[in-house]
Amino acid sequence: MEKEVILTSEGLKKVENELEYLKTVKRKEVAERIKQAIAFGDISENSEYDEAKNEQAQVEERIAKLEKMLRYAKVIDAADISVDVVSVGSRVTVKDEEFNEEIEYTIVGSAEADPYEAKISNESPVGKALIGRKVGDVVEVQVPDGVIKYEVLKIEK
Repeated sequence: MEKEVILTSEGLKKVENELEYLKTVKRKEVAERIKQAIAFGDISENSEYDEAKNEQAQVEERIAKLEKMLRYAKVIDAADISVDVVSVGSRVTVKDEEFNEEIEYTIVGSAEADPYEAKISNESPVGKALIGRKVGDVVEVQVPDGVIKYEVLKIEK
């Protein structure tokens, strides 16, 4: 049995859009590059052909991964997101007790995690520690550098 992939509705749209792009645009571009490389003649020593074939394999692998993701997707409905406790889909404001600074995270499934957008996975150490917590709770998270203490300040949809 495959593990379900938790996605927000925004994450689902992103996956669907990437899949559509890969299938309709990227596949054609790569096929055209392969055709051009074959036209150069001997493919046994043709680096353009090898690169295009490698790219084709990567595109097909990504398409398969996205299709599998969609097959096992469990989409979190915004209406189901509570503001009482932290859950997947919640936007959480925490206070880092050591540095006395506020940080905002959005808790998402692992497929959508993007630390540059402050989207953390429900399976990450911080995400796991925050799930099920309420405003006012203080959590301690074991990280490679030691332990971080966060106080939950706000939970939003």
